[in-house]
Amino acid sequence: MFKKLASDALGLSDIGVVISRQDFDKTDADDFIFNEVDEQIYFLIKTKADEYCFTNYALIHVDGANAISKKRMLRRYDYEHFAIEEVLLETAGTIDLDVEIKFVIGNMPLSIDIHKKHLTEIKDLYKALHAISLEQKANTFSMDAAKQSLNLAASAIGRAGNEGVSPADAFKEITAFSHSWLLEQKKAFVKKDFGDVFEKYINN
Repeated sequence: MFKKLASDALGLSDIGVVISRQDFDKTDADDFIFNEVDEQIYFLIKTKADEYCFTNYALIHVDGANAISKKRMLRRYDYEHFAIEEVLLETAGTIDLDVEIKFVIGNMPLSIDIHKKHLTEIKDLYKALHAISLEQKANTFSMDAAKQSLNLAASAIGRAGNEGVSPADAFKEITAFSHSWLLEQKKAFVKKDFGDVFEKYINN
């Protein structure tokens, strides 16, 4: 018990290890995967208190209060709704036991310490998260540009007017078209599944 308390005080219990693929099913996070929609785990980091599970659809964080408590809080960050930004990797110094990967997902900053023996794997995770971040930014830019184009087009049509069409009917037509058009743009520019990125960098 005293060793565990000392380990918590020194922060040593927070140094994570990378879980191998054959051991994914031995983790808590594995119980919360949506197998029904073909969700797959690509990378999993486990500390004594937490699990950080990266799937093709989301980051699943099984958050433990500390290394001793059995209570867990499950947090899920779907890439469709939570952008990844500010991905950083801090390598180990001469006497350090760990490397650190940091990033922001949504508005949540995360910092994960991993034993330095896993540096090669963490470099791959860094590249995957950075690539996802770049793709999300590009897709957001494209979606915003599409919305601006639609607004300009709707404004031009409104100024031009339509003979024989009431303002109410014109409004309905524009609204109906805008709705269906934006749904098509969302399919093109709001990406849910980043399995291709993980396959490129994690399983390469």
